[in-house]
Amino acid sequence: MPTSTSDPASAKRFIVGDALDAGFDEARVLDARSVGPELAARLEAALDRGYHGDMDWLADTAARRGHPTALWPDVRSIIMLAMNYGPARNPLDGLAARENGLVSVYARGRDYHDVMKGRMKTLAHRVVSRFGGDIKVFVDTAPVMEKPLAALAGIGWQGKHTNLVSRRYGSWLFLGAIFTTLDLPADVAEGDHCGTCRRCLDICPTAAFPAPYALDARRCLAYWTVEAKGMIPREMRKPMGNRVFGCDDCLAVCPWNRFAQVTREAKLAGEEGPDASLRDLAGLDDAAFRKRYAGSSVKRIGRERFVRNVMIAVGNAGEARLMDKVEERLSDEAPQVRAAAVWAAEALLPAAEFARLRESRAGGETDPMVAAEWTS
Repeated sequence: MPTSTSDPASAKRFIVGDALDAGFDEARVLDARSVGPELAARLEAALDRGYHGDMDWLADTAARRGHPTALWPDVRSIIMLAMNYGPARNPLDGLAARENGLVSVYARGRDYHDVMKGRMKTLAHRVVSRFGGDIKVFVDTAPVMEKPLAALAGIGWQGKHTNLVSRRYGSWLFLGAIFTTLDLPADVAEGDHCGTCRRCLDICPTAAFPAPYALDARRCLAYWTVEAKGMIPREMRKPMGNRVFGCDDCLAVCPWNRFAQVTREAKLAGEEGPDASLRDLAGLDDAAFRKRYAGSSVKRIGRERFVRNVMIAVGNAGEARLMDKVEERLSDEAPQVRAAAVWAAEALLPAAEFARLRESRAGGETDPMVAAEWTS
């Protein structure tokens, strides 16, 4: 049930100070009851347009996602927490190294869910022990719209690319939310500071933004390389370049990154991606994949989808010397990997050589998805 403290301002100071001591870079509070209907309306409009692609869980949880009290009627205050994961170098630099697989910055270190949640639970326990009340902790694991809530709490604003932007940390913040029945003083919402800039919209290699502040996941490379379970459409493959997990283009180009800082959290400061050769990644079996990406966000998509992405990157590399790895993957047990390897072979080989390869291999293919690649 809703709870009050004798000194809400003092309680908030303690909570914020404790959060910063625990390694969070921002800790702000919003009144859950002040969240207006516009958040639910924006979500509904995006779902109506099909912008969520095959992420049916967004539609399935829309009613609870639209307002914090729909998820938990007793919530009074929301403590929004942010942890900076700023990279040491511009991730766009990795696009030029076409024989290396590029992993999105957020997935180069330890899985941020693991890094943040334990600390958030410790913080929540201290809050309850000191001030009472009930509490719930969320790190991208429940129908919570973290980005708009973080904006309402004053951590940043949602830019034209729909991601959160901070004047102190640019584009590089992980978010978590602690719902509480305590009544705490709210911070002031952050205004929009994008101005006339549209760099994030213009750099997108697949034109995934139908309008400013609107993202169509069906055209987003982060969606296709991370969320999508089926074969990646042909029109998305060339734009992928050497991206094998996620895409940072719209984040990295933001001018507010000039104020960004390198993360102080060692567990988030991994450099996997720019230094990972496609040759090595193409050779990963399931055990090697699990070992390499243990504790990383990459692991959650599984070896099949990851090596599918690697094969497309191999095709885009344009290096015929990688053809031996492609031939190995043409016999892979995973249909998606074989299908992507067919595409890579066609990209790397002269037309006559690919025709001979197709004649020798296509007839024995029984999976419809892979057979379609041979004949397309």
